[in-house]
Formats: sequence, structure tokens, C-alpha cells
Amino acid sequence: MTNYREILRLFSLGITKKDIAASCGCSRNTVTNVLQRAAACRLSWPLPDKMTNKELAMKLFPPGEAKPTYKMPDYEYIHREMAKSGVTLSLLWVEYCDQCRVAGEVPYKSTQFNKYYSDFVRSTKATMHINRKPGEIMEVDWAGQYAHIVNTDTGELIDVSVFVAALSYSGYAYVEGFLSQNQECWITAHVNAYNYFGGVTRILTPDNLKTGITKHSRSEITINKTYQELAEHYGTAVIPARVKAPQDKPTVEGVVGIISTWILAALRNQQFLSLHELNEAIRQKLKEFNNKPFQKKEGSRASLFEEERPFLLPLPPKPFELATWRVATVQFNYHISVDSQNYSVPYEYIKQKVDVRLTKNVIEVFFGGNRISSHPRLYGRSGQYSTIEAHMPPDHQKYVTWNAERFISWAEKIGENTAVVVRFFLSAHKVEQQGYKSCRLYSNLQISIP
Repeated sequence: MTNYREILRLFSLGITKKDIAASCGCSRNTVTNVLQRAAACRLSWPLPDKMTNKELAMKLFPPGEAKPTYKMPDYEYIHREMAKSGVTLSLLWVEYCDQCRVAGEVPYKSTQFNKYYSDFVRSTKATMHINRKPGEIMEVDWAGQYAHIVNTDTGELIDVSVFVAALSYSGYAYVEGFLSQNQECWITAHVNAYNYFGGVTRILTPDNLKTGITKHSRSEITINKTYQELAEHYGTAVIPARVKAPQDKPTVEGVVGIISTWILAALRNQQFLSLHELNEAIRQKLKEFNNKPFQKKEGSRASLFEEERPFLLPLPPKPFELATWRVATVQFNYHISVDSQNYSVPYEYIKQKVDVRLTKNVIEVFFGGNRISSHPRLYGRSGQYSTIEAHMPPDHQKYVTWNAERFISWAEKIGENTAVVVRFFLSAHKVEQQGYKSCRLYSNLQISIP
């Protein structure tokens, strides 16, 4: 499904329709259509707080509107014809439209026709031309060669993965060693790279690692959820390199090769007892690398970076904080339970499944892509509650089957001691409803409530 929300976000950042299409895995016509529909509906980024992804799709494309079926051109034939003298893509599109009209079929517009031809040419391994503009693209990858540190207990060498980020215009690079290539290291590397550069490019081009890109096919690009959050936080667009197409990120590919000899090979005879020691040595070599004069032109990566620096987007006020995601069900007391702690959501979402985003300090709850609740994260004693008064229903009896009167009535029928326990549960919390779960669990140990 087309990510309408992301199209609107990227357009608000001034990203071109071509780059939006590449980031979202759709055509430029689709991007144009979505933007035209949004303008007609008077929708722009940021969207209304409570608008879900489903509501956005319904707003842009109301049900009942039939989509035409387009005739796909024969691009093998078109490619052969393009090799003939005087034949242009515009001429072939006109001929294609004439054929469609005769056959009663719907032709693609010229922009879509040209886009699909470009895709076809790429599939034949044609070289992709990349315009390098200052502040536009940051390319990232892991180096193929490991660095090493020494295990002080065993004397064995520990492999260290080397992250490389390079700005396409200047070639200015950032390098850092990590003990893993997992999600946490991948995200941390990006945050550190942005801080090192002192700004953000408009486009981020990674390889197709699972920590960045979940799926990349001709028809669909799915960006890892945490990686997408990183991009949104820094106001950049993720446009991954095509699978097995290193020419899509030539700067970092070239830098990786040079890094392997200039930095890693130069450090091969030194022993490092910690990752910190290794990264200090890498940092010194990196400074030399960026300041090394070019062989075939004037200047260095560092001097070109000074030209590029003003074109970088500013860093956000706070660096991105790594988050994990879970799914939870809203309980009958309008709270969700995460790591044995409880957080309220608006009572309207009772029994609904919600997405929960966890960082070190904050819990956020989402329904249909829309944030419905946020709390400081609780630590310490299990069973604590964070309850926002606005989340409570005006009359619990209308929305929740369970209530204090019913629990107490049941307990008194069982016996005096049971009633004492139930009253304790109900009075042990700041909000009475927070004790319902304990009462219900306790009742299950006795007999079913009538």
C-alpha cells in the first residue's frame, strides 16, 4: 500500500517528487496524484493529530472510485527501437498511445511511460547517473574488512565492524568501529555521523541491510520501522541503493576501499585492548584521510566539505533516541501493561490492539499510525500505574462491566475475609479502577462472579 503519510511528510521537507517516489517505492505519477488529492482536500503536513492511516487513505481516495487498467508497453521492443537512428522515446510513446486507442486500452502518460522505461534500462545493468549536489546525499555502509581488538582475558582477537558514512558531494567521511552490526549499532552510527558532520543531508542512501530496509523489490520498498523514525526525526528521506547495484552509492563504495588501506591497513600492526582505544586511533587516521590532498584536482575532502557545510540541514534540538516497538491490548481498565507497568490510554480504545513505542525515558501508544497517549516510562516496583485523568470515561458503568460495587457485593457473599482483601485492592491505588485487575484475578481464584 502506498505510504500517503510519508509522501506528504517528504513533500513538506522540499524533497523532489522524483526522490519521494524513489523513497516510497512508487511512481512520480502516484506522488503527483496524492499531492493533488491532498491539496483538493486541504490536507498538508503535519496532519491532524487524530487522523489514522486508514482515514487518510479514505480522505484522499474515497471508496467507489474505479481505477483504470493501463496497458503495459513492450519495453523490449521499445529498447530495440531506441537503438535505431532518429527514434526517440517521445515518438515511441505517441505510437504506443495510438496502438492503445485502436485496441480500446488505456495508455500511460508520458512521465509514467518514461519512468517504466528507465526501470527497464536499469534492469539491463545500465549505469545510473547521480547528480551530486552539496548537502543532498549521505551514503552509508559497513566496510567489508574487519578491524580487531584484543580480548584481555584470552588474548584472542575480536572482530570489529567498521561503519562508513560519506557525503556524496565532498566525499567527506565518518568512520567508527562497532562490536556488532545490529539495529542499535546501526542507529547509533547514524546519530554519531550526523553529529560529526554537524548537519543532515536531504537524502540518506543505505545498502539493503535488514536494519535499514525490510524489503526492496521493483514494486515495493519497505523501510525498517526504527530506521524510518530516524529519518523522520532528522527530516531526511531514505532512498536505498538498488539490490546489487554499488553504482547507486559510488562515493561510499569508493571511500570504503580507500578506508581499508588508508585507515585499517595502517593500524594492522597496532594492538587495541578496547573499542574506545581503536576508535580513538580511527578518529586520528580519519582526520588525516579527510585532509589528504586529492591527486587529480585541487583541495581535499575537508576543503570541499567547507563548501558543502552551509547546504546541510540543521540538526534537531535533541539526537534521535533508539526505540523498540511492541503490540499490546488495552485492558478493561483502559490501561496497557508493558514490562509489568501500566499506562493509560483514552477509554474509547478498550479491547483494541495498539502499537507501543518504548525508549529509555518515554512510552508512546499509537492506534492506526496516530499517537493516542504518551507517558514517562516507569521503573522499579512492578505493578505501578501512570494514569492521565483525561483518559478516564465520564461514567465507568457505561463502558466497563466491572465496578467497585459489583466486586464488593461478590466478595461479601464469599465471606468477610474476602471482602477485606477486595476493599484493600480497591483502595491501594490512586485511581479506583487501577485495582480492578487485582480484584478480577483474585475472583478467578475463588468462583466466577455471577
